[in-house]
Amino acid sequence: MSVLVSNLQEEVAVDDNLTGFLSLVTQEVIKNGGYGDEAEVSLVLVNDIYMHDLNLQYRGVDSSTDVLSFAMLEGESLQVDEEEVILGDVVISLQSAERQANEYGHSFRREVAYLTIHGVLHLLGYDHQEEKGRRSMRQKEEELLARLNITR
Repeated sequence: MSVLVSNLQEEVAVDDNLTGFLSLVTQEVIKNGGYGDEAEVSLVLVNDIYMHDLNLQYRGVDSSTDVLSFAMLEGESLQVDEEEVILGDVVISLQSAERQANEYGHSFRREVAYLTIHGVLHLLGYDHQEEKGRRSMRQKEEELLARLNITR
């Protein structure tokens, strides 16, 4: 299983502990989704300006957001028996994660883990556009946070 982490921002400190933690979180979500060593995900850590540009370009939304997912297998059946499966990219604004952690009263580590889980679940086909999907996705997020022993 391959998790590639790229830091494209300088506003929030990123060290090997954070990138290792996010790789572990990503691997747990991928394994829980039924994938093994054949799966690959890219995590891209950015600032709000970079995220604003992506959100405008790909979603037509003229504001920043906290996480975006770009699935490689969107609309295709997910095949687990292939030699290598590139699931896609998860882009996280660390500035948004830091701000939201303060707003919600929990740690930055917990917030960035939640955003990682949320983004990878999107790569696995989860969606929250409708209430049923929203409940299912939220339940899976909480289950994974608990499994990883990530608390406030």
